[in-house]
Amino acid sequence: MKGRDINKIRNIGIMAHIDAGKTTTSERILYYTGKNYKIGEVHEGTATMDWMIQEQERGITITAAATTCAWNGHVINIIDTPGHVDFTIEVERSLRVLDGAVGVFCAVGGVEPQSETVWAQGDKYKVPRIAFINKMDRTGADFLSVISEIREKLGKKSAALQMPIGSEENFKGMIDLINLKALEWKDGSMGEAFETRELTTEELDEAKLYRDELLEHLADYDDKLADRYLNGEEIPSIEVENAIRTATIKHGFIPVLCGSAFKNKGVQPLLDAIVKYLPSPLDIGSTKAHDAKDYEVMVERKPDDEELFSGLAFKIASDPFVGRITYVRIYSGTLKVGQQVLNPLEKKKERINKLLQMHANKRTEIEEAGAGDIVAISGLKFTTTGQTLCADHKPVIYDLMEFPATVISVAIEPKTTADEEKLQTTLEYLRIEDPSFTFQQNKETGQLLIFGMGELHLEIICDRLAREFKVGVNVGSPQVAYRESVTGSAHAEQVVNREIQGKNQYGHCRLKVEPLEGAAEIKVEIPKKERGVPVEFYEAVERGILDSAPGGALAGYPFIAIKITVEEVKYSETDSNDVAYVIAASQAFKEACQKAGLVLMEPMMALEVTTPSDFAGDVIADVNAKRGQILGIEPKAAKDILKAEVPLSEMFGYSTQLRSKTQGRASFTMTFRRYEKLTPNLTKEVLQKRGIFT
Repeated sequence: MKGRDINKIRNIGIMAHIDAGKTTTSERILYYTGKNYKIGEVHEGTATMDWMIQEQERGITITAAATTCAWNGHVINIIDTPGHVDFTIEVERSLRVLDGAVGVFCAVGGVEPQSETVWAQGDKYKVPRIAFINKMDRTGADFLSVISEIREKLGKKSAALQMPIGSEENFKGMIDLINLKALEWKDGSMGEAFETRELTTEELDEAKLYRDELLEHLADYDDKLADRYLNGEEIPSIEVENAIRTATIKHGFIPVLCGSAFKNKGVQPLLDAIVKYLPSPLDIGSTKAHDAKDYEVMVERKPDDEELFSGLAFKIASDPFVGRITYVRIYSGTLKVGQQVLNPLEKKKERINKLLQMHANKRTEIEEAGAGDIVAISGLKFTTTGQTLCADHKPVIYDLMEFPATVISVAIEPKTTADEEKLQTTLEYLRIEDPSFTFQQNKETGQLLIFGMGELHLEIICDRLAREFKVGVNVGSPQVAYRESVTGSAHAEQVVNREIQGKNQYGHCRLKVEPLEGAAEIKVEIPKKERGVPVEFYEAVERGILDSAPGGALAGYPFIAIKITVEEVKYSETDSNDVAYVIAASQAFKEACQKAGLVLMEPMMALEVTTPSDFAGDVIADVNAKRGQILGIEPKAAKDILKAEVPLSEMFGYSTQLRSKTQGRASFTMTFRRYEKLTPNLTKEVLQKRGIFT
């Protein structure tokens, strides 16, 4: 692709706690870069990036929306991610493919719970970030306090590049600490024009103090700058900017800017910072992948149009005009309409029918794309989220994504026969689109259960079934996604030796089960394989165990936290058969679990409540009444932040209860932490509700 400068591409995400102003900031970026001719507002339901009807009604971001804009000769691909914890999978898969990110913080709320979650996700993928402290016009705004929280709560070295001029209703602009200039916006100008002026004597004295603090931080990463700073030399602005860029990209330093996106102040300097300090694909360099022919061998793909093509499918969505589209980050080579590429995990070839550049839910067709680009492809039949696409010559596989466990479910049933025919297909499509959603038929009750990350997540799924896919369903009450495990160890042996379809079939295995502490998985170990037993029969034994694990043995919930050791597999040269070993292993596994003692496991949630101090006592009493445990209380600006662990089963409808107890002035976030064993009495209650134990 001639004339393309990969060094001028920025792939960034906008991420934050809910209501910190991510989407508002994104809308201003689109306006000032000329992508939009008017500013969309979240509270009016007109935000470009919140295009789903469910997002517009609720005023929150649900799905990560991608767009492309330009600033100072650079191409910026932006993904606006959700802030609500129920949709954290959208942040996860976006950060997996992005080169940099802007963390938006509320100047009043500071580092809030979901901020910590998304920053941990950013750490996982080593994504360079800058911080934008938004809402400086709000009552209680405290710029320096938020920087302090970034350092303490997030454990990040950070320093201000700007200092606010005024705060709360008097917020006018900011002091540029690099160039020692003041930037001021006039109200009513839509933020397009701002004035640059010299600093007053008082402003200059304060600015030099904070500029020195910035230089001290940068000196930790740049020896030449450190020498010049210690010798009292004047350091030119361009050298400071270069040092910030290096520290941000290579060392995780966080430059901090400020503004008020809603009041149109500070967005242009943020765009300048994105271009100056966040990396291009060339700065990130080669990406490591597994050789598809030998998974243990690692290879590299350079961000170069001349390389062999490789890319990662990170999101699947439906488009009313072009059908299913797959978002792909291209790591190397070029992609053209009509080209055939390989999905090495599925061992299938895919044809590129259309290449699309996305602007939220709008699209522009393009003929080709190259290294560093983020595009959407229509027409892919086999590729799902997290899978690699590559040239079939020297195929590679990028690391798969990890998706969080679902902890809540509701039962649904179709309203009509026509709905029943469409429901299974629609749910299968939604599962492909959203890896944090799943569904299954409960073998004990015959109910169709859908599983998600929280009540809002499932509410959105049911809403989409009705509105988007025109499938009518009756929805039950939310239920806890319990799990089953064992309390001790036990052995079991099973022999299958019978005639099936006119042929004698033989399978024989002995195994041991025991608790797997501190894990939420099923682990099958085969310490030694008997000489003369074909390997496919060991594979059949393992398959029999893993296939039966999702069904449980107590109440139909999936087994977790169990270690299974296959102790013996016997073999008959004439009658041994895969199916017989699958049956024998499944029966032995269930029998051993029954002998070892079965226990229900319930999901425990990390709860964080921000409440006015006057109501803290009532909130604490309520948490204790819900079998919760208060872990800590942190006072902050006339409010208390309560951290606790609570069982999910006690938390349905908590939003309404909390509003009632605090006159609507408290808020909370809740995330899954771990599974914990239920007491016998509580287990009995759960089983009685299921009609299993009386």
